[in-house]
Amino acid sequence: MSQHLTLSRAAQLIGVSRGALQRKMRDGELPSHDGMVAAEDLLRAYPEFDLKEGGALERVRKIKEEAFGRRVMERVLPSSEVLAQRLFAQSQELGDLRRHLAHYHELVLALQARVAQTRAQTPQAWAELGEMLERGLAEVLASSEPPDALGLMNDMLKVMSAHVTVHPSGRQFLVEGHDTLLKAGIGAGLALNYGCGNGNCGLCKARVVSGEVRRVQHCDYVLSEAERLQGYVLLCAHTAVSDVVLEALEARGPADIPEQRIAARVKSVAPIGAHAVDTLLVHVQTPRSNRLRFLAGQSVTLGLAGNGDDCSATYPVASCPCDDRNLHFHVARPGEEDADPFAERLFSGALKAGQEISLWGPWEDFTLAADSGRPLIFAACDTGFAPINSLIEHALAVDAAESLALYWLATRTDGHYRDNQCRAWADALDHFRYAPLRARDAGDGGRDTARAIAAECAGALPRHDVYLSGPSAFVAAAAAELEAAGLPASRLHARVI
Repeated sequence: MSQHLTLSRAAQLIGVSRGALQRKMRDGELPSHDGMVAAEDLLRAYPEFDLKEGGALERVRKIKEEAFGRRVMERVLPSSEVLAQRLFAQSQELGDLRRHLAHYHELVLALQARVAQTRAQTPQAWAELGEMLERGLAEVLASSEPPDALGLMNDMLKVMSAHVTVHPSGRQFLVEGHDTLLKAGIGAGLALNYGCGNGNCGLCKARVVSGEVRRVQHCDYVLSEAERLQGYVLLCAHTAVSDVVLEALEARGPADIPEQRIAARVKSVAPIGAHAVDTLLVHVQTPRSNRLRFLAGQSVTLGLAGNGDDCSATYPVASCPCDDRNLHFHVARPGEEDADPFAERLFSGALKAGQEISLWGPWEDFTLAADSGRPLIFAACDTGFAPINSLIEHALAVDAAESLALYWLATRTDGHYRDNQCRAWADALDHFRYAPLRARDAGDGGRDTARAIAAECAGALPRHDVYLSGPSAFVAAAAAELEAAGLPASRLHARVI
């Protein structure tokens, strides 16, 4: 009998996105049962799937090639204690299955003996039943049917990783290696509630509804006796031993993210790429005990500490919330008409690695629409790519979008300062499309970008969510053109940089 797999596990095995599976389910190509898919249906939907080449097996092969590399073992495999517990759980499942099979076998043999005893005194139907049982047993004993390959891989991956479902949202993620529940959840794009992330504040406590967890990090916060009896744990200090169902708080939007003030340090300030002389990548690192909680697409105010001149500026975070400690910002060289003292200090070299800097935020509501499941289109102009980069990385982490497309307009020489990264996304992901564009004027370029989007969608534009980011002229022109092409206002999200 074929196993039923969760969408996350099925996507991991086949090597596709959850969004691709959901599209096949919606189109009737992949049957589902309470959100689960049968292994045999999965193989029918992906007849080209090759165990030797596809999905998780490629990852397992890589692990084997570097089998004794300490860093691979630390980053991919769970701790020896967790691994032992998962293997023990698998052996218990196998033992239960064997006991059930032995019991059914005894019943069949008893029925066969009973039929043999009465064959001489009963009608022809009994004799036919006895012959049928004999043939059936002979076929089972002589069967050379290959094992359920996906089922076997699923059993193997249960040892390597644990599957977590979060209630009430129904979101799912996998816990791998030494990751805590909090780190794995944030890495998968979930906006779980947390504060310090180090076991001090208790904001990440959640209730374990089912499954087994294990504490792997020290924590100073003490849960009450009533909370422990109800199954509450700190997500930042525990990992999943088995498949787990959690009851946890998640941010539903920017309003659920608290304003934070953090004293951080500059990790580095450098041009983005060899040719991006007019765009700097500012890498800011927060303390381990005080990380920034934010949503993809939001902005943060940066301030120079200790200068007494209140030099600050607000920039979109260009990195993914999955790494809440290392924050990246793309800062353009200010023009003659632009007043940005903070950027001027950056380009003058006044801000150096190791210098203390203050973070205040996050701001803005330019975030992904929750659980839309619709195809996503991103359009950026110059450094408007910064929040778009964060949104794309988050969308890839959530792995729920049917498809993603990026249109990046450059009006400056180094406008496509992350071109190699975008091309790498397009090369590596079947459901990602990248179109670099150029124009001298942001407004004219915005109209051309919107027309290219409408032409590519070929009448299906209203099915998409579109995210625009760039100068006001670009955003206004592109938005007007897209609305004229039939995009509903509710599907258009815009941010002026």
